Amino acid sequence: MDNDFINKWKSQVKKGTLSFIVLNAISKKELYGYEVIEIIKKSTDIEVAEGTLYPLMNRLKKEGLTTSKWVEQESGIPRKYYMLTDKGKKDLMRMREYWKQLEKSINKITNNEI
Repeated sequence: MDNDFINKWKSQVKKGTLSFIVLNAISKKELYGYEVIEIIKKSTDIEVAEGTLYPLMNRLKKEGLTTSKWVEQESGIPRKYYMLTDKGKKDLMRMREYWKQLEKSINKITNNEI
């Protein structure tokens, strides 16, 4: 029973940071959806389902942070690659600055430095 609260809290933290994580993942190079999922899985303990990623990618595109293009493959179906727009790059920089400030503040409180 005690884990219910922790599990709900973890879920909310993940939901709240997923956009930030995805934007960081595609900031290095253009990636298709499955690559984004794999990078997140390798870099974090967060499991992202396709049913979570693609609606998020659509929201990020509507916000003007990302764009996409279809790329034909030699074999198989075309892949949709995602990349940051100029607005996405600027907003990600601002998000990173905020994240650093937030991390500093949280560390202060968790290390009893207040």
